[in-house]
Amino acid sequence: MQPPALGVAGRTLSVDTPRASAPHDVGSVAAERHAVPPLARGPVFALAGAVAMVLFAASFRYGYFGDELYFLAAGYHLSWGYADNPALVPLLARAMDMLFPGSVVGLRLPATLFTALGVVLAALIAREMGGARRAQVIAAAAYAVAPNMVGTGHILATSTVDPFCWTLVTWLVVRWVRLRQDRLLLWAGLATAAGLQTKYLIFVFWVVLAGAALLVGPRELLRRRMLWLGGALALLVTLPSVLWQATHGWPQLEVNHAVAVEQRYAGGRAWFVPLALALAGLPVGAVLVCYGLWRLLRSAELRPYRFLGLTALGVTAVFVLAGGRMYYVAGMYAVLWAAAAVDMQRHRPAVWWRWLPTLPVFLLSATLTAYAELPVLPPSQVDSGDFISAGSIGWPELADAVAASYRTLPENTRRDTVIVTDTYWQAAALDRYGPERGLPRAYGRNRGYWYFGRPPEQARTALFVAASPDDMRAHFVDVRPLAAPDNPHGFPGLNRGLTVWLCTGQREPWSVLWPELRRIW
Repeated sequence: MQPPALGVAGRTLSVDTPRASAPHDVGSVAAERHAVPPLARGPVFALAGAVAMVLFAASFRYGYFGDELYFLAAGYHLSWGYADNPALVPLLARAMDMLFPGSVVGLRLPATLFTALGVVLAALIAREMGGARRAQVIAAAAYAVAPNMVGTGHILATSTVDPFCWTLVTWLVVRWVRLRQDRLLLWAGLATAAGLQTKYLIFVFWVVLAGAALLVGPRELLRRRMLWLGGALALLVTLPSVLWQATHGWPQLEVNHAVAVEQRYAGGRAWFVPLALALAGLPVGAVLVCYGLWRLLRSAELRPYRFLGLTALGVTAVFVLAGGRMYYVAGMYAVLWAAAAVDMQRHRPAVWWRWLPTLPVFLLSATLTAYAELPVLPPSQVDSGDFISAGSIGWPELADAVAASYRTLPENTRRDTVIVTDTYWQAAALDRYGPERGLPRAYGRNRGYWYFGRPPEQARTALFVAASPDDMRAHFVDVRPLAAPDNPHGFPGLNRGLTVWLCTGQREPWSVLWPELRRIW
């Protein structure tokens, strides 16, 4: 049986170990296995630099996004784990806030860096598959203009770091296929450890990849000791956050269920794939994802990487069935773009779509992505349809309104008053902007903020920040409005349509009340 082959720069190269019976071939085969086209440094680094410059410029627009405020707060409540994510992004947020105190731009520097590096990794994956200059540039450009990568690259969030970790691991695996250097698998394990400290999603990638390798090869991947050593290191690093989950009742499972319910209202399983393709980019990214998947599954020249095509299908199926969010599959985009670009290098596209991977179309995609995903509009034109921009407006004004309400209370009442919020975004915003306005610490009743602690028992009065006070009426004798901050450009229920409610006559101690107020979503 013929060994699998990998086309490199117009040649067909063996990717199997040379036969011991042909020692005179060892040198030439080893040289071929190490032969790849040169990296297109100029255009690839120019694309990465352009992405970094655009994201850096966008960082000055508006303020902190709600999730960024939460990760900042989580970073100052250090823990082995959190209800809705592991610890890496909170640690990054705290580190950047210590380096650049109070700077939104400083906080977002890691997101800018990860996104720019992702552009380079996409080109490197294409290069490992045999892609020359044009293929590398197409793969890098697809990454650079993809709405998911640019949109999440604007903010520091788990959805920013996670696709980068998947892309890094994919590049290491693709490189191993060509070189069979097992140290690459150890590095892949370390990159997986970073991914597992961001989200737990990359575990799905490895389970599906293992099954795909068993089905279509390379089965020897699963026999490599370095793979299992890397996996053991990743699990060891992840153990503290898993233990935190176990000792706190597995709140991550509640979050996953809430996400699945949310997705049913957002179109459900039927819309998962169309929206995932839209996040890959219209028109160019989505078409290249589909074409790359098709060629990975069908092309004889890409046969060594067929298991990655099956992995992309399997990962998508898992998240569709589990009710995950469509951006959970974004980590598979780069290898599909790379496969498409390499195949187009070898086989000229048909006339009817030859225009797609060209400069004008990429510029069109870049323009559409920038308009849809980046804060290019003035704040007065932002609406709730632009989730990231809407979630980045009005937080200082909310703190102003709460502070004004707090100051209306008699001094002896203020000493026994706490601030409670309906969502973790509101609590994080008040903890960020409140101290300079004389506000005490805020307590959030949902998601990870609930685990940061309950109000002290001596506090008998609460300022409740929410759209509706219904949940507080059962626990306080009197609930009445004090202020209604006006933010017409925010997101309803989060930073728009809120009221500051004064709650007095507390019926139960906080030790009883706090568990009843908790909600995961």
